[in-house]
Amino acid sequence: MTSPATLARLEAIIDGSGVAPRIEMLLPAGVRPRQLRVRTLLLGMLLTLDDHRPAHLTRQHKALTALSAQDQARLGVIAEWKTGPHQLTYRQVERTFGLAGNALAKDHPDGSPSSLLAGILDDLTEASIPAEHKNTTTALAVDWTDMETFSRPPPRGTRDCADPEASWGHRNGGGPGQDSELFSGYYHSAATMMPEEHGPAVPELARRMTLTSCELDPARALVPVLTRIPAAGTGLGDILADSGYAHRDAAAWAIPLRQAGASLVQDLMGTCTRTTADPAAPTKAPSSPTGTCTARPRRGRCCNSARWPATPPHPKSPPTTPRPPS
Repeated sequence: MTSPATLARLEAIIDGSGVAPRIEMLLPAGVRPRQLRVRTLLLGMLLTLDDHRPAHLTRQHKALTALSAQDQARLGVIAEWKTGPHQLTYRQVERTFGLAGNALAKDHPDGSPSSLLAGILDDLTEASIPAEHKNTTTALAVDWTDMETFSRPPPRGTRDCADPEASWGHRNGGGPGQDSELFSGYYHSAATMMPEEHGPAVPELARRMTLTSCELDPARALVPVLTRIPAAGTGLGDILADSGYAHRDAAAWAIPLRQAGASLVQDLMGTCTRTTADPAAPTKAPSSPTGTCTARPRRGRCCNSARWPATPPHPKSPPTTPRPPS
């Protein structure tokens, strides 16, 4: 059973974000009011994730109905009907979730969240950061990972499946000697708080995140999420990213982040390099506008002959006097 402290903390996150009333206003009003409100639906999602359970609607229903009788009555999980007390059913959870999903979706889905959904996710993640740590740091570490879809992949050349917005992408292979493998799903990007240089230690909390189809570049999809942070009252400081972000067009990564006040710290060849020089003009070539690798290339057949002098020939052995025949 969920502890009262955990329940109060999750309710404070939802109320602090202010997203529940905004979503509720977008839903259609029926003749009879819905038993499940958006606030309770969001609470069921957070309870499921807080318990490290898969985010299935059935598990959200179980999380809500597992609360104490007093909390169920307070949250509307148990409501008074003409026939007596009525406990929330899975069908009601599915109904409210579907209404909210349709209200926040795009008219023409393209694999990226709508502006409404992106703003709600920003507010929820920002509200999850404790007040004493909101201004502790402006430095962020960013990365993306694979997230497989719940549905079966569509037949070749079609999108006929339960999750048509998902697409094929690449992820690191799990087997020995396996560099990458295909998967059907999404790319999940997150920006995590990190300590500033010579700054105090901070908890590594997710400050922003987004989910996009594998057909979209995750680095480009994360840029508008990061550039919205200053509008929330928190500036952008150092942004630590690996070489997968560095090898992007300047206009797709470096330029908009620097214009928003960020300082890029790229992890190139395992070495963090702080970059400050802006490129002269945006380029369309997939090159790194943020820094160059200064490590000497390995000596081998692919090395640059202009940088490496030719290997001197081995000295010949001095001539010897032939041995006379016996």
